[in-house]
Amino acid sequence: MSDTVARAMWERFEPVHQVVYFAPEVRAAADGLGMLGYWMGYFALRAAPLGPAPASVVTSCFYVFHPDRVARALPDAWGRAAPQDVLTARERAVDAAMTSLYGPDVIGSAELAEAADLAWAAALAADTAGRVLGAANQALPRPAQPHVRLWQAVTTLREHRGDGHVAVLVGHRLGPVDAMVLKCAAGESDAEFQRRTRKWDLGQWASARAELRERGWLDEDGRLTEAGTVARGEVEAATDAAAATPWTALGAEATDRLAHLLDPLARTVLGSGILPAANPVGLTGGRL
Repeated sequence: MSDTVARAMWERFEPVHQVVYFAPEVRAAADGLGMLGYWMGYFALRAAPLGPAPASVVTSCFYVFHPDRVARALPDAWGRAAPQDVLTARERAVDAAMTSLYGPDVIGSAELAEAADLAWAAALAADTAGRVLGAANQALPRPAQPHVRLWQAVTTLREHRGDGHVAVLVGHRLGPVDAMVLKCAAGESDAEFQRRTRKWDLGQWASARAELRERGWLDEDGRLTEAGTVARGEVEAATDAAAATPWTALGAEATDRLAHLLDPLARTVLGSGILPAANPVGLTGGRL
């Protein structure tokens, strides 16, 4: 199966996963657990499958965040709510958010249940050796509600892909700030949004740009050079190749069916306005 299938599927399941970061129901759930502010809730909700992991481990797994950003949230969050309680709240919040977003007719439809089962099968087939976040999410119990099951399945697939992407970045000697600078130079996200939300200072950002210029990947104006475009393409192609196993296992026909079922769900999220315009993964919905 072509590696481009892995990218096409990511473009469809990523918006569904992103509900957990931006839906008001999820923020309310984090506040209800006693989390202080958006970032403590973000790190607790996303890291909870790892158990009470320390900041150093989460910083390593999430890759692009300054250690200070993570350390302000963890381990304090685990003193406010145990990871299992966070996971329970996460499921309830996703249930509420998806029901509000899609409406009861979609939530209760046979098509959504079919999408959930196909996505779950793909997630179970994901190869998780060396992929900590993917493995932790894959190990979670199968949710009873189809829409929550769909969300958990695409979350496993998303973290599986992200783990592979981090491995590719490390292999290309691209540190956390280098990776973000390269992504922004490619026009996929806003540099100031990335720098500020990931808590890197201007000096660190400038140093990464200087390093990429020395490698010949950026020009003096911070734009991708021809060599930079090739390198960026290699990183993305390797990420797609590393994410292909679930779709090879699911098979072409079932993968095509899941893509068809995810299309309207992704479009609903992208059209809802809940995702910020400068969202960090560069979602635009241009191919849907």
